[in-house]
Amino acid sequence: MSRFNTIKQRLRAGLRAFAGINELVAVTPSPLPPPPPSPPPAVLPTHSRILDYYLTTAPDPQQTLDLFKDEWSSQLPEPYNHLRAGTVGLFNDVRITWAFTQFGDLHGMSALELGSLDGGHAYMLEQAGAAEVIAIEANSRAFLRCLIVKELLKLQRVQFLCGDFVAYLRTAPRRFDLIIASGVLYHMRNPAELIALLAQTSDRIYVWTHYYDEAIIKASPVLAPKFPSSTPTEYGGFAHQLYRQEYQVALALSTFCGGTAEHSAWMSRADLFACVRYFGFTAIEVAFEVPEHPNGPCLAFVATR
Repeated sequence: MSRFNTIKQRLRAGLRAFAGINELVAVTPSPLPPPPPSPPPAVLPTHSRILDYYLTTAPDPQQTLDLFKDEWSSQLPEPYNHLRAGTVGLFNDVRITWAFTQFGDLHGMSALELGSLDGGHAYMLEQAGAAEVIAIEANSRAFLRCLIVKELLKLQRVQFLCGDFVAYLRTAPRRFDLIIASGVLYHMRNPAELIALLAQTSDRIYVWTHYYDEAIIKASPVLAPKFPSSTPTEYGGFAHQLYRQEYQVALALSTFCGGTAEHSAWMSRADLFACVRYFGFTAIEVAFEVPEHPNGPCLAFVATR
């Protein structure tokens, strides 16, 4: 009997030990999976070395501009007008000066500029006394050029933003006292939307743009192939015709300063001004109209209400 009791006691002890192991297994967390392997370090192209991006000369405005050599469109204003950059006088643009005379005194005003390119019009807005300038550029390299200009010219009241200004305007972030939209409307795929967004955001706008004139464009062997088709459409209840414009070989140029797609849509002159009025502007002043411009008929206008 005593041997039987001993066996029974050992069996109970074994069962208790087995139960303890099960409990330990139940409460012990599974080991974490091994971390994913680290990505390999970035490797420069075989033709480049990291030291190639370092400068060994004293800071100099020209070498700063040369970071974007052959990409600048604009000639810089004094005292940097002797430096090699672009050739177009966008820092002293007579079209913008005319717009300012239409707007009146800019001191204390907030301004939104669309498509900053090299920062010339934003510079003119600050020089004219605007209290605040928000300038938006979608081309990342043009945006970086604007930051160079901001440093060189010591702009204090301009903020450059990198991104799509249509996406910005769709968020209805705020209103501005005036908007400068020079050289951007004809790069839109939906220009009526941009006009509607401008009307939601300000009561004073300046626009310089190309427009479609069938007789002039079809007669041009350079322009005609860029306009393969047209489409009737509407936006916000405004019915109009859009003329597809193809950038073609311009997309391969380092100085390309068009829209964010491979094509855009132009409006006729009549539809352009009908659209401006449809979305609420009541007074329109037109200037600098050049029907025979080599890149297509163009004009500038200020619209207010």
